[in-house]
Amino acid sequence: MTVSEKIIEFVRNAFDTALFFAVQAVKEDFRNYVGRAGAVDPARSGGILLLANGPSLADDLPRIIARGDHLENDVLAVNYFACDERFEVIRPKYYVLSDPTFFRRRCDWERVEKLYATLDAKVAWPMKLYVQYYNPDRFDYRRALPNPNIDIVPFHSQTYRGFPSLEYACYRRGLGSGNFGSVIQNGEFIAILLGYKTLHLYGVDHTFFDGLTVTADNELCLKTGYFYDTEPRLKRVVLTAADPPKPLSMYEYLSDKCEVFRGHEVLARYAEACGVRIVNHTANSLIDSYPRE
Repeated sequence: MTVSEKIIEFVRNAFDTALFFAVQAVKEDFRNYVGRAGAVDPARSGGILLLANGPSLADDLPRIIARGDHLENDVLAVNYFACDERFEVIRPKYYVLSDPTFFRRRCDWERVEKLYATLDAKVAWPMKLYVQYYNPDRFDYRRALPNPNIDIVPFHSQTYRGFPSLEYACYRRGLGSGNFGSVIQNGEFIAILLGYKTLHLYGVDHTFFDGLTVTADNELCLKTGYFYDTEPRLKRVVLTAADPPKPLSMYEYLSDKCEVFRGHEVLARYAEACGVRIVNHTANSLIDSYPRE
């Protein structure tokens, strides 16, 4: 690298670092809410099961229950897992919601309300629910979930850009993220923050390209399927963070998914730096960042 290139890189990193901390101060704050809510008991810090909602979980979940893996390890679940009848069997200790769908009354809101009602009615054990700190609509999670067994904990999600030497220092303090575009990635980040040493991933199929199609009206659609679906559904691909939700072009969709897979590489490197092992147990998963079993 030439001297001019080094100067340009330094200036760029200095600007990005300053911008990150400025945005963090304006949009969020500098408190480590995950850490303040309590780390894991060292006696239980060995392994945690992270259950994403990919279609492969339909095969893995009965085996997890039959082996009693959910009894020997703590469990983290995400999104609509609570609507499955086995939610009360698994009894996850942690639950993560990160999509704007869950705090903006725009996309599938009736389904979201049903999820909150289900969580409020079913959770009869201590459970921490992690939600994005960034909540521009000021959605009141406690009003939606008055259940005293549910402890609501915010986490930061501002993407870190800047000097590489500061990146992991921010992560260890619960600040920023690697632009994690998938809820399970936020779950991995939280599990590392909590102090778990082995993360077992299930249902992380990440088959974002199966059933991808463009209609005669140039609308991008995806045939999506989850472990609780009887049949995949064809849905328009939209950006739920936009107001109103914005239809995505093929280019925008593929760029977004590239960032998701980059996020897994960030997590793999960060986990290694923390002495944490992430194991992918999902058959046919497209993630190539973690060892498989």
